[in-house]
This record gives sequence, C-alpha cells and structure tokens, in this order.
Amino acid sequence: MNYEITAQVVLETPPAGVDYGIQKGSGSKYETILKQRSVNKDLLFEFTITVKAGKENAFDFAGPVVQGKAGERFVYIDIGTYAGQPDAAWDRRLKIPLYGIADAAIKKVIADPAMILTTTVAGIGKDGGPNCGTVKPFSGWQLAKRK
Repeated sequence: MNYEITAQVVLETPPAGVDYGIQKGSGSKYETILKQRSVNKDLLFEFTITVKAGKENAFDFAGPVVQGKAGERFVYIDIGTYAGQPDAAWDRRLKIPLYGIADAAIKKVIADPAMILTTTVAGIGKDGGPNCGTVKPFSGWQLAKRK
C-alpha cells in the first residue's frame, strides 16, 4: 500500500538574490517547483512524497520529487540557473538524502496527518556561495507537528 506524507526542508539563510526550488522530474526533463528567491532569511520548502513498502517490508520513497535508486533516495533543491534564473551567477543543486529515516518515524507520519518529516540544512557552502552537492554533515530528518 502507498501513503502520501509531507516533508519539509528548511534552508538556513542562503545567499541573497538567488532562486531556489524543489526539482520535479529528472534528467533534462525536469521542472523547478516551489521556487523562491532568497532574501537573507531561511527558505522553507514543503512537499509530499509517496511512501511504499519496499524490499523485506522496509519503507521506500517515490513520487515526482524523489530521485535516486532504492536505498539511496534523495530530493534535489535546484539553485540559480538550475532553478530557472537565467541571470544567476550559480548553477548548482543541493542533494537532501531520504535514507536513514527510522521506520518508527515513518509510521508516525503515516498514522497522523498532523505530523511531518522535517530537516534543516545550511544554505551557505564552504566557498561562501549556495550550499551544493550532498548535504554534509547531515543531521537527518525529525518528526514535527504541522503548523
């Protein structure tokens, strides 16, 4: 059986004047959804993902914003030109892992629609520009009540 759950990514104070959004689709056939321009404050992206029973009854993720193969799923945040900002100085993606989420947490989100999975990641990378690549260090996903 498949379930729809809500996930939320908070991007902490990314560099101002840059477009960010969640990637829907993959390869050259994708669109950027939930697009926002940074203005020296946190950006919040809230989206749904599909949870399904995977191999050996483990949970797996699917849906138009989910990337990667089983056991290595993730969500991309498109940045700058990848987010459709033609005059941006940046063309980057930030990879937010979906693996490592405890089955108990997923069960709670499925059972209670008021619960969401949330994570917070740094918006600025080591070079002072937008954070990109796979999030490191990654503090993981937490349970939270929908606001």
